[in-house]
Amino acid sequence: MAKEAVPAVADPVLEARVMRIAAELRCLVCQNQTIADSHSGLAEDLRREVREQLQRGASDAQVVQFMTDRYGDFVRYRPPFKTATALLWIGPAALLVIGLGTLVVVLRRRTKLAPDRFEADDDEAPRPAGSDPAADGDRTR
Repeated sequence: MAKEAVPAVADPVLEARVMRIAAELRCLVCQNQTIADSHSGLAEDLRREVREQLQRGASDAQVVQFMTDRYGDFVRYRPPFKTATALLWIGPAALLVIGLGTLVVVLRRRTKLAPDRFEADDDEAPRPAGSDPAADGDRTR
């Protein structure tokens, strides 16, 4: 089921603008690709819509705003910073800071513990009184 080859564009400047805008918009079917990268039918329709709006004289910002108004902030690959999307922007940094803070607290507490508070390794475990290390195969005297 091969598709026909897309004809070469008449206006390469317009096509460059289309692809620049398409790289900023998320494919609503694939969700992890831009509409520039996706081969889904919806992505092709959205690229066509972007191209038609640019041909009618809309600016890049107006096209992006039209898509945002129609599909919501989710269609933008980099959603704007506002109260509804603040967690998307601040969340990863906050989790990193919390994780590093927890690591620092745990490491500081461990350095203050006495050595006898730690479990001994199996090979460093104290031997029962009267045991013969040579009988265990330990030749390190």
